[in-house]
Amino acid sequence: MNPNRFSTNTAATDVDAGRRTFLKVATASSAGMMLGVSLDVQSQANNVADTALEYNAFVSITPDNVVRIYIKHLEMGQGVYTGLATCVAEELDADWSQIVCEHAPVDLARYANLLMGQQGTGGSTAMANSFMQLRRAGAATRAMLVAAAAERWQVPANEINVTEGVLSHGNHQASFGELAVDAARQSAPAADTLVLKTPDQFRLIGSETTLRKDVGKHNGTAIYTQDVQLPGMLTAVVAHAPRFGAKVSTFDASTALARKGVHHVFEINSGIAVVADDYWTATKARELLQIEWDEGSAETRSSTTLLQQYRELVETRGAVAEQHGDAAGTLAAASDKMELVFEFPYLAHAQMEPVNCVAQVNEGSAELWYGCQSATGDQRMISLLLGTRPENVKINTVFAGGGFGRRANPQADYVLEAVNIARQIPATPVKLVWSREDDMQGGFYRPAYAHKLSAALDAQGNPSAFQARIAGQSIMAGTSMAAMMVTNGIDNTSVEGLTELSYDVPERQVELHTTDVGIPVQWWRSVGNTHTAFSKEVFIDSLARKAGVDPIEYRLSLLGNNPREAAVLKLAAEKAGWGTRQLPEGWGRGVAVHTSFGSTVAEIAEVSVQGNSFKVERVVAAIDCGIAVNPSIIRAQVEGAIAYGLSAALQDELTLTDGMVDQSNFHNYPVLRMNAMPVVETYILPSNNAPSGVGEPGTPPIAPAVANALADATGQTLTRLPLRLA
Repeated sequence: MNPNRFSTNTAATDVDAGRRTFLKVATASSAGMMLGVSLDVQSQANNVADTALEYNAFVSITPDNVVRIYIKHLEMGQGVYTGLATCVAEELDADWSQIVCEHAPVDLARYANLLMGQQGTGGSTAMANSFMQLRRAGAATRAMLVAAAAERWQVPANEINVTEGVLSHGNHQASFGELAVDAARQSAPAADTLVLKTPDQFRLIGSETTLRKDVGKHNGTAIYTQDVQLPGMLTAVVAHAPRFGAKVSTFDASTALARKGVHHVFEINSGIAVVADDYWTATKARELLQIEWDEGSAETRSSTTLLQQYRELVETRGAVAEQHGDAAGTLAAASDKMELVFEFPYLAHAQMEPVNCVAQVNEGSAELWYGCQSATGDQRMISLLLGTRPENVKINTVFAGGGFGRRANPQADYVLEAVNIARQIPATPVKLVWSREDDMQGGFYRPAYAHKLSAALDAQGNPSAFQARIAGQSIMAGTSMAAMMVTNGIDNTSVEGLTELSYDVPERQVELHTTDVGIPVQWWRSVGNTHTAFSKEVFIDSLARKAGVDPIEYRLSLLGNNPREAAVLKLAAEKAGWGTRQLPEGWGRGVAVHTSFGSTVAEIAEVSVQGNSFKVERVVAAIDCGIAVNPSIIRAQVEGAIAYGLSAALQDELTLTDGMVDQSNFHNYPVLRMNAMPVVETYILPSNNAPSGVGEPGTPPIAPAVANALADATGQTLTRLPLRLA
């Protein structure tokens, strides 16, 4: 299968991002009001591009007293329906019970991710980019309601109270719904007149009493792509090549077409599409296809061969990603040093709901229904494929059953595949379904890597020079995001976590070998930090053991310039009883700390060992993610991140034999079972800083914490994932 099989040759057309108008009322009618709120978001979000100055429209209120909040990020289990709505409701002073959420439409001008420059969900940015924007949207809405009440009651606006969705002054009282129409006629307040609450005034932010608003998940009525049913809809599956880069040579569909319920079989650029009445019929017909594949350009190397090549590469000098001082010279002259080589396999996303998409293509337009993680990116790719303008592509976003990055593919792989099929059956909705086997054996993966870390040591065993060499595929090269993430041949996602080292080492150098392999790769939960945190934290633990110093004390001695990591590390150590709590015989304890997506997480793992088998018994996590908008969601996210990271630490490994993926489903690529899940305790460092990422930062520290615990219990330094004791 060609990893670029979904690319188009159509010239790019950028979305019109020129709407930079300030405050306006977008809609006002007897049906209620929709407040279009333009905000000075540039001053509120750190490192926001100039394009961040866009319209924002997040709130509508209807006379029946319902406050509807438009969520610009995909709800895929991370809790944006609760967290983002909380920000609006807080400043609006709404009654939480009157809040209803729905996914916002695709509209870059109003719903751009302020940290990404496009409408999309990823990089643990949902709360970080929305916190101030949504609070201001709520505050602006509140001001208009107050102005309407002041006008109706002929009283000063500053004497009106707003509490849980009710405005009052003396004997006057009205709900939001009762004032909705009048409020829509008010001038929207200037952004610089908005007065936001201080943290001590928060009523909802920081509370755990808000209920999740992703309505229907608790009783099975929530709508996912697989639940979408449209009149006349057909179902499609695709026969993909067994090896990446292979193409269809010839095929015979006569037997498949003879099966009852099969409507179409045709070739598309990614394989052979089978379109039928339902999934079962399409799948069984796919098995009847006779396909000859041209494998002249296919990737035929095995993963063991690739990793051997990577190990050889990290023994040689690579492109310099970061350099401070003369690390290479200091290492060459050092009398005492340490070197470790690490290996990381390919990983599948293995989200619970495999990818799927419903598409209907009409003349000059398209409409889609799916869990869309990359809204404007997908819209743009579809418009390029169809030769139409982005605004002619309508995307209806529904819930997604997990993503971990898979649904934010810069190549919009399965989405374009759905459109490619649907456009051959005009005016007919087509639901494309990938089975887990389809995604496991023909999808996109976290790349395999090899690292070599070296340190020169002073008389106290502290590193005076540090060098890291990395070999692996680039995630960003060749994608629409390469210009932003690849500089002088260095894909930042390959080295993040080892560059800008948190520990105080005066001379540092990070080098990269970017390999050319025909395996499709993509970001995976926490991206480059999935491998860099492991090598960094196992390496630093090894240095501590060599120096004969407690691992936490050793880290703290090197974190003088990083008080945030030091504080989180101390909190985790205190809660875990590090140095005070005696472990049972045969147990070990290990620690790791890492900063990613703006948040710092320390995790301490306790393991029990019997022979060459082990179990992770307990994990204590501490996180500094700024203001905790909803502590219960933060704890859930950390627990989920630990479970996800443990799957990779303990068992997940995607291998290839002669270019073909060996694994196919959960029986040979298992995710963590409930009986393997350790007890997890999560502690949140109090903070008044702006919120930072939560969805991903909990994943990177868990594998090195477990490896370090195993080293504590057995003396074995494990440098390959998944972890295996000798």
